[in-house]
Amino acid sequence: MYKSLTCFLLLSLLFLAACAPKTVVPPAQNAGVYFQEGEEFFEKGLYMDAIASWEKVRDSYYSPELNILAELKIAEAHFLAEEYIESAVAYEAFLQNHPDHARVPDVLYQLGLSYMFQILSSDQDQTATNYALNAFETLQDRFPEDRRKEESQIYIDRLLNQLAASELNIGRYYLRTQYFTAAINRIEGLLKKYPNYYERDKAYYLIGQAYLLNGEKEKAVVAFNTLFEDYIGSEHILDAQRFIEDNY
Repeated sequence: MYKSLTCFLLLSLLFLAACAPKTVVPPAQNAGVYFQEGEEFFEKGLYMDAIASWEKVRDSYYSPELNILAELKIAEAHFLAEEYIESAVAYEAFLQNHPDHARVPDVLYQLGLSYMFQILSSDQDQTATNYALNAFETLQDRFPEDRRKEESQIYIDRLLNQLAASELNIGRYYLRTQYFTAAINRIEGLLKKYPNYYERDKAYYLIGQAYLLNGEKEKAVVAFNTLFEDYIGSEHILDAQRFIEDNY
């Protein structure tokens, strides 16, 4: 009796399994579908959704060409979403993975902009400034005929001024804290390294003070005379004259 019941239950289960509708697993979307999906999100300004779709393309290894295009689109979407750290990381990864790709000039330019948007004031850390400068200088060195050459040079000039201003802030700090030799070394280095710095008159004013307070009167005279003769109309001339009267 027990064996008969067992056999009946097994037969019933087999019958039900055979009659039950089979679950149809939909085929996975291919990379092309995900890429187009990302494009649609991108056009609507839904950058995070676009990135999510393009990451599926990038990670699918479906097509080297499509994967590369997805990498570029991901970086662009981060940039337009004002996620400049993420866009810089994406562009850096592209350069590492595809150093000789035809889009390298575009990537270097966008990388420079990504770092520029991360730049802090001249009295703070200038790592992003140096990275931006490196990107634009690399673009000019490797691709001297690039159509953005003039724009790149404008950015390079701005970045050099930013670095010079940072050096001047450090020199002024040393001057204020009475480390006169350190102030002199910093500002002298600035004047040599950044010949086109737009506030060189201020640099001569500060280094003149540092020389005079450090007991180097002849060098102070040279620095102040440079200010007076080469930068007529500078806002620092009157202050320099008063400083000399008080300290010479």
